[in-house]
Amino acid sequence: MRGVLPRRADYADVPRTWRTDLVAGLTVGVVALPLALGFGIATGLGAEAGLVTAIVAGLVAAVFGGSNVQVSGPTGAMTVVLVPVVARFGASAVVIVGLMAGVLVVIAAFAGVGRYLAYIPWPVVEGFTVGIAVIIFLQQVPTALGVPKPAGENTAAIAVRAVGHAFSGAGSWPALAMVLLVAVVMVGSARLHRAIPGSLLAVVVATVVAAVGNLDVKLIGALPAGLPAPSIPSVSAGQLSALFSAAFAVALLAGLESLLSAKVADGMSDAAPHDPDRELFGQGLANLVTPLFGGMPATGAIARTAVNVRSGGRTRLAAITHAVVLIGVVYLGGSLVAEIPLAALAGVLMVTACRMVDLHGVRMVLRSTRADAAVLVLTAVATVAFDLIVAVEIGVAVAALLALRAVARNASATAEPVAANAPGLRADGVTPDEEQELLSEHILTYRLDGALFFGAAQRFLSELTAVHGVQVVILRFPDLQVLDATGAQALGEIVAQLEARGITVLLKGPRPEHLKVLAAVGVLDRLAHERHLFDDLDAAVAHARLHVARSEHAA
Repeated sequence: MRGVLPRRADYADVPRTWRTDLVAGLTVGVVALPLALGFGIATGLGAEAGLVTAIVAGLVAAVFGGSNVQVSGPTGAMTVVLVPVVARFGASAVVIVGLMAGVLVVIAAFAGVGRYLAYIPWPVVEGFTVGIAVIIFLQQVPTALGVPKPAGENTAAIAVRAVGHAFSGAGSWPALAMVLLVAVVMVGSARLHRAIPGSLLAVVVATVVAAVGNLDVKLIGALPAGLPAPSIPSVSAGQLSALFSAAFAVALLAGLESLLSAKVADGMSDAAPHDPDRELFGQGLANLVTPLFGGMPATGAIARTAVNVRSGGRTRLAAITHAVVLIGVVYLGGSLVAEIPLAALAGVLMVTACRMVDLHGVRMVLRSTRADAAVLVLTAVATVAFDLIVAVEIGVAVAALLALRAVARNASATAEPVAANAPGLRADGVTPDEEQELLSEHILTYRLDGALFFGAAQRFLSELTAVHGVQVVILRFPDLQVLDATGAQALGEIVAQLEARGITVLLKGPRPEHLKVLAAVGVLDRLAHERHLFDDLDAAVAHARLHVARSEHAA
């Protein structure tokens, strides 16, 4: 517990950085407001749920998380996972899913899982980010066109139906105008100065235009005058079983996105690097507490964390301030928030989705290797067609298979000549040249390099059993890095086939760990004699020459 609980060192730099932390927290709060409202509405839980999540999760994760600059709250990726849950089980199921996911993430923290999520390949991360961005954009299409959300669970199919309804005359052109206005303001403000909170400015402008022009657009509506009281839902065993897969998906996403965000923040900030297991504990605790107040599952938010770092945030005080700013909005600005057009928030999320995609990173992956490009594209397509968890599973599996294929291709068995001056017994009356020819004809040495495992075993078997016209084969292991049971079994087959053809097999220099595997699968038992295992190449060559000399003498 000591490793994950808050400590005094978390705030050691506050006396030096508190001014910039407060400014950064205020800036992030301003940026987070429209995003929190938009993600809450997009999930189907309402603007209140998004705002509560940004406050409660943002505060809890800031205090208990493993990063000094991470800002947590509702995110687009989590929205993608929760929309099908709400559609299938109803809004009340999100509370149970959030609590279950929180428990899973806390367990992962104590199990030390945080360090292993770093092994997810970069093309998979980029691919699922692209897929998430596409889904977030498509989720806003019905609201942007001013049509009711069509039935269905697949986001792409719903967006296509919404476009069809809009062209059939059911669309609202004022809603589309709101979206375009928001996009223009956000893009234009970013070009003027990066410090301008473009999303909030765009929402304000759209709200004023809608009110002055008396446009027929749907508004957020009234919000509660304060935070709801915490409550514990009643849960049945049947609900837990039915929602476990959704909770697992939420937990995996909460951990993955939070750790990715914290890693990005480490590269942007001069603050202390994040503690991955403590970050998981903080995110798990946040997801345990937030649903009790009617919020939705949350993660570390890359966009808000980046704004925090760029604005000068260096300690947890900045993220805490961001939550306090949003609390002020709930208690003091609820009437103003109620007048925001839903289409304006849809525009904010559409622009945010476009900005999520790191075009430079995607280009680098696509230009690197065909395998990496395939993994990125496949993960992105699977994210849109299926869901995030399936997409990550597919992406990691394909990346692993391609990596194994590359390792297997690099494994090699190289034939080497036997030097004439190698020690051994020289037959009487045989010149050195004649002996070299004799050696090259009857003794063959193979150097095994790379990895001899299940991916390369069949190729090694085919190559080494194809030798003809020799009496002795020496298998060397100087640079063999990997040997598994399948590779050792293939070596056993090679030895058995060659010995059956009258070719003596000598083994030279397997590592102790490899020798253990060879013995375990019976390779050593297939050698013609127990003395056919050598630690020294010269001794193996000398023994091979003795075999050849005896054979020639017998002939």
